[in-house]
Amino acid sequence: MLALMLSLNSLALADNAPRVVLKTSLGEIELQLDAEKAPITVKNFLAYVDAGFYNGLIFHRVIENFMIQGGGFDAEMTQKATQSPIKNESDNGLSNRRGTIAMARTRAPDSATAQFFINTVNNFNLDGASNRPGYAVFGEVISGMDVVDRIRAVSTTTRNRMADVPVEPIVIESAERIIAE
Repeated sequence: MLALMLSLNSLALADNAPRVVLKTSLGEIELQLDAEKAPITVKNFLAYVDAGFYNGLIFHRVIENFMIQGGGFDAEMTQKATQSPIKNESDNGLSNRRGTIAMARTRAPDSATAQFFINTVNNFNLDGASNRPGYAVFGEVISGMDVVDRIRAVSTTTRNRMADVPVEPIVIESAERIIAE
């Protein structure tokens, strides 16, 4: 009976806090997602992960004392087609602090699709406020901040009119969900 209860608790934890490993050309980053506070965003991100969408894409925007952004472009800076945008969940109580993952978007609040960023410093100015939406945090790095820090320190350039692109592509070799045992 106790084993069954522990197993059910593990399933509930897996549903509310799924984990994803990003295997990059500079090492692995393990993420724990918060499906309780950001259910739409987590469902969206996991759909892209499960479809293999991120495999072979790059971190295309790196600003050392801000964030590293990926999930949209390949090494030739060709943008990959995405699904429809999702509702912004920046009012979920999670904050853009160092080590959190959030959705990238345009100026339109409900425009996030596949691109994400990992905060390399506390970016509380990206949090939503009563008078404006922010950038929706939906998880955090639980292993591999040393990899994030290596990525944030790479040399960048301008390519195809885009600034802050790493000189040497930082490839997301694979993004895989970790299945609870």
